[in-house]
Amino acid sequence: MFELPAKAIAVRDEVEAFFNARVLPNNKVWLQQAHAGQSTPEIEQTLRAEARELGLWNMALPRLSENEPGTKLSNLEFAAVAEVLGRLEWASRVFNCHAPDVPNMELLQLFATQQQTEQWLNPLLEGEFGSAFAMTEPGVASSDPVNLETTIVRDGDEYVINGRKWFASNASHANTELIILVGVTDAKEKKSKRQSMILIPRHAAGVEVVRNLPVFEHQSVTNLHPELTFTDVRVPVENLLGQPGEGFAMGQARLGPARLHHCMRAIGECEVLISLMLKRSTERTTFGKRVDEYSSTQEAISLSRIEIDQCRLLVMQAAHLIDTVGNKVARKQISMIKVAVARVYQQIADRAVQLYGAKGVTDDTPAARAFAKARAFRIYDGPDEVHLQTIARLEAGEQSLDNLQHYLYE
Repeated sequence: MFELPAKAIAVRDEVEAFFNARVLPNNKVWLQQAHAGQSTPEIEQTLRAEARELGLWNMALPRLSENEPGTKLSNLEFAAVAEVLGRLEWASRVFNCHAPDVPNMELLQLFATQQQTEQWLNPLLEGEFGSAFAMTEPGVASSDPVNLETTIVRDGDEYVINGRKWFASNASHANTELIILVGVTDAKEKKSKRQSMILIPRHAAGVEVVRNLPVFEHQSVTNLHPELTFTDVRVPVENLLGQPGEGFAMGQARLGPARLHHCMRAIGECEVLISLMLKRSTERTTFGKRVDEYSSTQEAISLSRIEIDQCRLLVMQAAHLIDTVGNKVARKQISMIKVAVARVYQQIADRAVQLYGAKGVTDDTPAARAFAKARAFRIYDGPDEVHLQTIARLEAGEQSLDNLQHYLYE
């Protein structure tokens, strides 16, 4: 059922060839330039131009029109590409397939006016600047949008925004020009109609970066997580995305494919970790035996292979359902992959750290950063507990319990 179409295989192979020939060999160069203070390293800019020339651009946008730049792939077709891109933290940027720009572009494709499209979507499609998505707030449990406190209040021909956000990915990046903010337009409305989305220029008066948050004492050079304040920020009423009160529904449209992409990138990184575990275990000896001869090593590698192949099938199923029946019908599968992949990601990263020993907790391998990213992944885009609640509720609604008494012997 989930065999990839010929187009998907062809594009994946082309992306993988470019990745192996041009992206991976320049990883150290990219890191050197990034740590030297280049917000968009020169090598990344060079590779982006090369990828664009090959048509390997905007592949994560299934609604891409003929007059928009890039190669249009369905969610299922892009799944295999995303796995390749997940092998390096910055690889997705080379192909303009990185978060949060991709889900933000999808939002704009679905809900932007013509003026919003020209001002914001078209430059994002061209890769001229970046964007951020500001929903999570430090003062409330933001997995429940009802708790949001940031306000969007109309004042004549303008909206006035006040509030505090954090984990607004890349909002502090030098290349970012747009922030899509979720806030409350009517606190008296029913829960699903209180929130709206609004487009805010990053450098608008009243937008202030408080700090870039470290995640487990680390600050990524590719994916910053700033805390922001919005103090009497004024934008024209034309900057509202969609209609007032549609923020919750629009957010659901954004999160389905975004979670899919995160999961496939994580699977790609897990494949790298499995390969590194194999390499390490065949090169290292302890107490007169090669490390790969120990049953504990064999178990770690075998379980990792079993788990990641199971997760890949789950993700492909979810991608197929999103393509064929839509996000709403695929809600259970989307929640399932979010929980399953995050947990397996953490388990495999943990095994890699353990197998590398002291080296595993340093930055000399990807294992330590993968472990921290995996642990955070169990919170991002909704914590495990929220997704498990969703799965249980949907499962109960789908089950027919009428004939179960025939299985019982009481």
